[in-house]
Amino acid sequence: MSLNEYRRKRDFQKTREPKGEVNEGERRIYVIQKHAASHLHFDLRLEMDGVLKSWAVPKEPPVSVGVKRLAVQVEDHPVEYASFEGIIPEGEYGAGTVEIWDKGTYQLVDRKENKLIIEIDGAKLNGAYVLVRLKDKKNWIFFKKKT
Repeated sequence: MSLNEYRRKRDFQKTREPKGEVNEGERRIYVIQKHAASHLHFDLRLEMDGVLKSWAVPKEPPVSVGVKRLAVQVEDHPVEYASFEGIIPEGEYGAGTVEIWDKGTYQLVDRKENKLIIEIDGAKLNGAYVLVRLKDKKNWIFFKKKT
């Protein structure tokens, strides 16, 4: 994915969200943003391929082994979005309050088309986590891996 879909959905004259440029650096940012939009959800974002790969998680992310969460892949976001907190104005895509719920870094352990294994070092989430793609390509399961 690129940032084209992200930019298409937003009017940057009306929202303070970053427009962003693709970052080809080696940093590996991890962030979860609590997003009180039309439905409260959590946005999991992983820096990968110069952008933030992003998933909407409808329930609080899993902090312990045995808890599985649906994670719906959404458009890539610019790396600068990792520090975004604020209010997206009414009438704009994703209108509502965005706040950082957890942040830190992660290490990519394994990456396949339908599965990611990552080692998260955040304030709330720590340890090995897995994202497994379901038959519907945008739907994934997100869970903490037994160590």
